[in-house]
Amino acid sequence: QGQLVESGGGLVQAGGSLRLSCADSGRTFAGYAMGWFRQAPGLEREFVAAITWSGSSAYYADSVKGRFTISRDYAKKTVYLQMNSLKPEDTAVYYCAASNVGATMNANTYGYWGQGTQVTVSS
Repeated sequence: QGQLVESGGGLVQAGGSLRLSCADSGRTFAGYAMGWFRQAPGLEREFVAAITWSGSSAYYADSVKGRFTISRDYAKKTVYLQMNSLKPEDTAVYYCAASNVGATMNANTYGYWGQGTQVTVSS
């Protein structure tokens, strides 16, 4: 069974940084594109960033472009989301996900999901 485990969330002041990690255990997602999504209370889950299976290309939501960076380390079987210049509107539960379709913005193309990690940005 595939399992994705997120970590690194927490409380940070506006302008601060956090790095989220997503480790896969139980199986390898080496051939999968990986994505990060987030969901704030009362809102729908939204795309944040995605990276291709090779790690050669990355895609970002306009709201995080220039502030967030997605990367993957095959040796550690981990995907990262480096978040800089955080804003209160970045507050949400962040989920990582794996897709054998590709690095898309569509959550429905991701078949494996982690349990989420809370990120709270105070003003």
